[in-house]
Amino acid sequence: METEEMALVTARKLGGSIVVSIPKSIVEHEGIVPGESIRIIVKKARKSWFGAFKGAGHMTREDELDEQIRD
Repeated sequence: METEEMALVTARKLGGSIVVSIPKSIVEHEGIVPGESIRIIVKKARKSWFGAFKGAGHMTREDELDEQIRD
């Protein structure tokens, strides 16, 4: 039976290659051993902009009206 685990990892350069590490919890859960063939699916993570504009303040009623006028 094939299972699927997911983790967000950071790619890093090692020599001429890009490598990622499999988290220990997944290695243990799946019983992966060195030298074993595994299948991976690669998807770039979308950047979260949550908290990117700290200190910008809340949107005012005037800001909301300006936005409505532009639409």
